Amino acid sequence: MGIFCPHTLRIAEPSKSSLEPFKVNAAPENIHPNGRSSSTSDSVTMGEALIEGSNWRLVEVGRVVLINGEHPYNGRLAAIVEIIDHKRVLVEGPSSDPKLKVPRQALHLSKALLSQFVIENLPRGSRHTALAKAWEKAEIDAKWKGSNWAKKREQIERRKALTDFDRFKVLRLKKQRRFEERKALAKIKASA
Repeated sequence: MGIFCPHTLRIAEPSKSSLEPFKVNAAPENIHPNGRSSSTSDSVTMGEALIEGSNWRLVEVGRVVLINGEHPYNGRLAAIVEIIDHKRVLVEGPSSDPKLKVPRQALHLSKALLSQFVIENLPRGSRHTALAKAWEKAEIDAKWKGSNWAKKREQIERRKALTDFDRFKVLRLKKQRRFEERKALAKIKASA
């Protein structure tokens, strides 16, 4: 006798594992005191089904955002200090780099790109000094400058600032590199 499973619309045979209660596959050392797991995704085994949690970036207090779009602080980093409603958050960027500093203000979520960085255990509504200490402790500036996202944005800005002659020099250098790569590849093919 099988059990009807409405999610898969097929008959599944019961097994010993399906009669056991569900298990969470997360090591105890990966669980934070606030109940969140430090891994990017959790997996739950219920019977024969493996249910994996997503590793989406959540809008949460302490999440570092990059301000985007038509905004006076476009391209700067800020941390979410408070969630105002489902469309707006209160942010502040106490960065030591003046090019990344953002004063405390309400920000529409359509103007924020969520980064992978989170300031752990930041209390809701933290004031400037508490946020600045947590920002420095989490080393957000150093992590941001080392991230591929920041490097790519810097490369795009450099390319935008090129003059016509600079673009011509880049073109010539790319041609030289391509020529050297093809010459080396031909040499390897000839010796093989």
